[in-house]
Amino acid sequence: MAPITESELTDPVCGMRVTESSPHHVEHDGKPFYFCSMKCMGTFKSDPEKFIAQKNKDEMALQEVAIGTIYTCPMHPEIRQDHPGSCPKCGMALEPLMPSLEDDNPELKDFTRRFWWTLPFTVIVTVLAMFGHQFGWFSMAAQTWIELVLSIPVVLWAGQPFFVRGWQSVVNRSPNMWTLIGLGTAAAFIYSVVATVAPGVFPETFMSMGRISVYFEAAVVIISLTLFGQILELRARSQTSAAIKSLLGLAPKTARRINADGTEEDVPLTHVHEGDRLRVRPGEKVPVDGVVEDGASSLDESMLTGEPLPVSKRPGDKVIGATMNTSGSLVIRAEKVGSATVLSQIVQLVAQAQRSRAPMQRMADQVAAYFVMAVVAIAIITLFVWGLFGPQPSWVYGLINAVAVLIIACPCALGLATPMSIMVATGRGATQGVLFRDAAAIENFRKVDTIIVDKTGTLTEGRPAFEQAIPAGDMDASEVLRLAASLDQGSEHPLADAIVNAAREQGLVLSAVNDFESGSGIGVRGQVEGKRLALGNTALMDQENVDVTVMAASAESLRTKGASVMYLAKDGQLTGLLAVSDPIKKSTPEAVKDLQAAGIRVIMATGDGVSTAKAVAQQLGIEEVHGEVKPADKLDLVSKLQAEGRVVAMAGDGINDAPALAKADVGIAMGTGTDVAMNSAQVTLVKGDLRGISIARHLSEATIANMKQNLGFAFVYNALGVPLAAGVLYPFVGLLLSPMFAALAMSLSSASVVFNALRLRKST
Repeated sequence: MAPITESELTDPVCGMRVTESSPHHVEHDGKPFYFCSMKCMGTFKSDPEKFIAQKNKDEMALQEVAIGTIYTCPMHPEIRQDHPGSCPKCGMALEPLMPSLEDDNPELKDFTRRFWWTLPFTVIVTVLAMFGHQFGWFSMAAQTWIELVLSIPVVLWAGQPFFVRGWQSVVNRSPNMWTLIGLGTAAAFIYSVVATVAPGVFPETFMSMGRISVYFEAAVVIISLTLFGQILELRARSQTSAAIKSLLGLAPKTARRINADGTEEDVPLTHVHEGDRLRVRPGEKVPVDGVVEDGASSLDESMLTGEPLPVSKRPGDKVIGATMNTSGSLVIRAEKVGSATVLSQIVQLVAQAQRSRAPMQRMADQVAAYFVMAVVAIAIITLFVWGLFGPQPSWVYGLINAVAVLIIACPCALGLATPMSIMVATGRGATQGVLFRDAAAIENFRKVDTIIVDKTGTLTEGRPAFEQAIPAGDMDASEVLRLAASLDQGSEHPLADAIVNAAREQGLVLSAVNDFESGSGIGVRGQVEGKRLALGNTALMDQENVDVTVMAASAESLRTKGASVMYLAKDGQLTGLLAVSDPIKKSTPEAVKDLQAAGIRVIMATGDGVSTAKAVAQQLGIEEVHGEVKPADKLDLVSKLQAEGRVVAMAGDGINDAPALAKADVGIAMGTGTDVAMNSAQVTLVKGDLRGISIARHLSEATIANMKQNLGFAFVYNALGVPLAAGVLYPFVGLLLSPMFAALAMSLSSASVVFNALRLRKST
């Protein structure tokens, strides 16, 4: 007999899980099949090929799910597994951690099918219950049996997922919404069945209009309305991932590759590798991240950066995959492909943020932990208070009001209050070039009252241009540039790139660098041609015991014009200085002005000289400036401000900013900077535009307001709904809440929370 695998231990007829110990099993084509009952086994024997074909079809469908797909719960992101299913805590269907372009939600399809197929039965049962005695079509006894027959498919088939989840909540000792729905519906249905089958067990006080009161209409309406509410909620929840789906849809499916022999061919994007040369024609999307080798054009990057104007690209410029080529033809060299592209990283970051927990959710979690048991207790109290002290038929009133209490309570509204807002807000931010790492970053951003900004790459373009080299002594300027460029080959700093590029443009031959080390934001050291070189600011020269007074006047003159000045020392002796200028970003003055107008204290902290920093700060209206600071100094500055009670954000783009970014209450990385900076930050501005801070701040405020609205609605809804369902108004106004209206209110509560969160998509 063939070995049994785990996947085979399911009943091929009904799909129920079975074990090898089941007494019902047969062998077909050398393979064993196990069944939950004799009936299923007999059905299988009548046509085994039919069920084997269906089983193979189901297994193939499962295999079509992307390998490595992780499923998680929208309310409990800590729940993760590698296959679909229900959350063991709340019973909600698990969703793929990373949405796909396919909008195929099996749960939505299933619930929609169950709803429409059984809705006619629900309508008929409800009409009979409310008006049957007036029509006089049947005797009341016959009508009761008709209601029973029509209710069975609604309760037992349409409501089957609810009862399964309710039972799982009991088994997992995690009571939730499905516990309440299962208890309420089962109570109304079982009571009505007993009243139909054995009416004699009830006293005369239960009699109404010639029969024992039954409530089949309550059971079927609860099921139908719950299905309706779930359909609304699932459709709304699918819209919360619209931003990710739109980002996924940006990537082109193919690329035009230029082969080594000069021929060109269209290949699938998955076949593109680093180093491939690709042609991007007008009107086409850039397939992957790369650098322009030939041609000139303008690219529309608005879908990733939020920048409305096309950006000019020429040889040497970087391009981002999925951006649109608007005019000329480009030849690019692929640098990042697959999951390494900017688009892929954005999608991954947004998906990660959407599944994170907001600190504000803790209160709701604490309430939800005891909520269901409190509701069950209130329902039991309602039953007995009405049964013992209510008007006749008192126990019928008690049962119906207890069911209403169970049904109207909605812990899902509490659970969904903040996750839905976070999902929509992170998606909205991504479309505007602002990426939040997690929910805590969104919640904390609005509290920021102080922002520390780096200069190079943050306030300035980050693409400095070499101005001049001034030698000390008899060495010529070109030799100063050559030695500095040889040393800077090992540096990642934008100033170093400017020096190296200038040397190569002048045709200078660079030498190899050995023992290279970065001086933590103050410069670099290394061995070039057997000589010990040091290139950096005055702090580095002090460490090297190099006297720079002879060139101090020249350096200061350059700094007052906004240039960055670096000293070059060889074997402990000053060799010369180099000046590099970095223009201020066009968007920076407006961004700084907006931040200051919002009451935010803006501080510049840079490794550049104090004079250079002050020259830039003066142009931008920044009053507080710290120049020639080391990474440790930036870290200390953040700590000092935090000790003063300030909520500090740090904006930077380099490796030297990483410690301060991690320490700040909110770290803001420029998307044009290094991976280390972005990995250390809670917020990334894709375009590297400081105006994104204002966008992030506004979105943070709007999101928190939305979350408070959702939580407030959920608390007020339950605080008012449960007592109302219990009948507290009956002694005063004679008002009782029908379980059917309770079901309608419960079904709409979760959906309303999701729809309210979707309003954030229009936040600007």
